[in-house]
Amino acid sequence: MSSNRFLYLWQHLWQQLRKISKYLILFSICFTLTVGCNGNQTQQNGNNTANSNQISVGTTLKPRTLDPADNYELAGLNIIYNVGESLYTYEVGTTEIKPLLATEMPEISEDGLNYTIPLRQGVTFHDGTAFNAEAMVFSLQRFIENGGKPAFLLGDVIDKVEATGEYELKISLKQPFAAFPALLAFPGACAVSPQAYKIGAGEFNPNKLVSTGKYKLAQFKSDSISLNINENYWGDKPANEGINIQVYAGNSANLFNSFKTGAIDVAYQSLDPQQIETLINSAANKWQVIEGSGTVVNYLVLNLQQEPFNQLEVRQAIASIINRALINERVLKGQAEPLYSLIPTAFDTYQSTFEKLYGDANTAKAKELLTKAGYSAENPAIVEIWHPSGSITRGIVADTIKAYAEQELGGMIQFMPNSVESASFFGNLSQGVYPTALVDWYPDFLDPDNYLQPFLSCGKGSLNAGCEEGAAQSRGSFYYSDRANELIEQSRQEQDLIERQAIFIELQELLAQDVPYIPLWQTKDYAFAQNDINGVAINPSQTFPFWTIKRMGK
Repeated sequence: MSSNRFLYLWQHLWQQLRKISKYLILFSICFTLTVGCNGNQTQQNGNNTANSNQISVGTTLKPRTLDPADNYELAGLNIIYNVGESLYTYEVGTTEIKPLLATEMPEISEDGLNYTIPLRQGVTFHDGTAFNAEAMVFSLQRFIENGGKPAFLLGDVIDKVEATGEYELKISLKQPFAAFPALLAFPGACAVSPQAYKIGAGEFNPNKLVSTGKYKLAQFKSDSISLNINENYWGDKPANEGINIQVYAGNSANLFNSFKTGAIDVAYQSLDPQQIETLINSAANKWQVIEGSGTVVNYLVLNLQQEPFNQLEVRQAIASIINRALINERVLKGQAEPLYSLIPTAFDTYQSTFEKLYGDANTAKAKELLTKAGYSAENPAIVEIWHPSGSITRGIVADTIKAYAEQELGGMIQFMPNSVESASFFGNLSQGVYPTALVDWYPDFLDPDNYLQPFLSCGKGSLNAGCEEGAAQSRGSFYYSDRANELIEQSRQEQDLIERQAIFIELQELLAQDVPYIPLWQTKDYAFAQNDINGVAINPSQTFPFWTIKRMGK
């Protein structure tokens, strides 16, 4: 073999060896990374499941802010509820109010204007600042004076807040308001550290939360929130070792899939009806379904200043023909409860007054009332039903009402569904643009007052002109009733629970007789938990207590 031939073969062999060595090196690196990543993943999964009592919660709700003085949305209120503490709160899963940072229910002056509240001692904020009456005064004044979204809740009611002792608070009201303790249970009215916050218009801290609760805010990112245990908490510690919240902002499909594959322990707020139905139907031996009775009410508002709704018989006919069972079965997948009052069934004062007066899907009564009002198949009552275009559910509800009336009433009434984008919808409602509209109501606080006063009260108006200024005008019904105004005023001054309940019953009867609104359904709330999770509960307010949740065996 010539030297040139030998040199050629050697160079060729060397090039091949270099190529092979590159592949070997790359393979080695990939193998190492793969093993390392798998090992880390195994370790992480182990920390979140078998080896840890930290709980992962998935939600589509992304908090806009965690500042209690500026948060007016469920996404943030859920976090504030678990990290902060207010003077009063509710027994988990109920509407029963109880003291929290207060030690007793308030002592109320005879005129109903002054509330004296004893405060808990030995409490510290997450930053080590001592909690006392001065700190609570600071917190409530900041809530009102900084001018955040919920500021009106206390600002419209409170005249003065003062410390009358190191652990005693006195709150003076502008006018008597028997539901005031329920306002003080609003999560945003929690105590915040005077060292971490300032009083002043617009002085907000959206990314931090320093209060006294069982958890401390450890991390707040756009797609995740972490809560650690407050080791210095004054009361019982949580049943778990911390909460990791995964935010699937507006993407229920990702929340749905993450729960099904076991990537998260608990899923809550908000899955669509089809996803909920799927999880319920396939839950056996796979996961748990937790159902709660919600306090969000859905209703049809009737504009009494437009024809034909200025005729009582027409309003009563529509109340008679509504088929709530059909709506719940066909549209809501059985994930709601038929409602016959604007007060939800979670309250003892609930009365099914619409069912007693009109029944449900009462075709004969509807025909009788329409005939009395002068309507027939030849001269039908034309009823436009408006709803926000973004609400698919309400659109289908409107179509269902239309189809059922066509089937049962022989053309005596013609429903005409219409939609408009949400911003215009809510603006037009108070201006009297819509003859009827499908609307829902999220309570500001858990008291029957918050389901009647915002709908029936009117500050300026008359029977002929309707409500010109006040709650009924802003809700789009323009309803005016001297008796309703009188009863609402009485209910707000009455401290006796039995007497107050009697007033609420009469208001519900008046609502059913006059029909400015037709209650349709109240929401059911659903959460889903993996089978190794215990203690998941849903509050009627839709807040979600994290501290009751634990992993089995931990």
